[in-house]
Amino acid sequence: MNKILVTYAVKEEFVPITINGCKIEYLHTGIGKIRSAMMLTKALCENRPDLVLNMGTAGTHNHRIGNIFVCRRFIDRDYEMVKLPGIEFEVDFTPIHKEKKILEDWTSTNGRVGTCNTGDSFVTEITSMDGDVVDMEAFAQAIVCREFDIPFLAIKYVTDIIGENSVKHWEDKLSDARKGFEDWFKDK
Repeated sequence: MNKILVTYAVKEEFVPITINGCKIEYLHTGIGKIRSAMMLTKALCENRPDLVLNMGTAGTHNHRIGNIFVCRRFIDRDYEMVKLPGIEFEVDFTPIHKEKKILEDWTSTNGRVGTCNTGDSFVTEITSMDGDVVDMEAFAQAIVCREFDIPFLAIKYVTDIIGENSVKHWEDKLSDARKGFEDWFKDK
């Protein structure tokens, strides 16, 4: 039986889930890269799961509200913008998932495969950035998981369109996100 640690940033995003053949534990990380990385590192030092699954809401600039993305590739938009030598701004877990075969079927059913772009700010304007969805925690958690050699996956529900009153839409769509996650995880 695989042990999965589900992380979520805000209590309003929390949805208890069931995945066949898996034991699920939960971690409320808080918002932002630093707090999220700190909380996850502490949890991994105390109890090592087979997979970390980040579940949360996200914005987008080119997809629809209500879409759910399964993300294995993560970009740090803060580092991506400065492109300094030696500063890593991308992590891709696709090879690790293929090797370890944990939840590998998730990218072919009930979700879109995507890239999550992470930064320490709530994105309210469209800028040139790589990725399908934007959040504030996933890249930091991906780096932590890579250091601990633990597969990482993020499931993101699109709550807002960047540049269209994103903050207000996000607040209004949290209950829709919980319902969307409940429906998506029914088949798992």
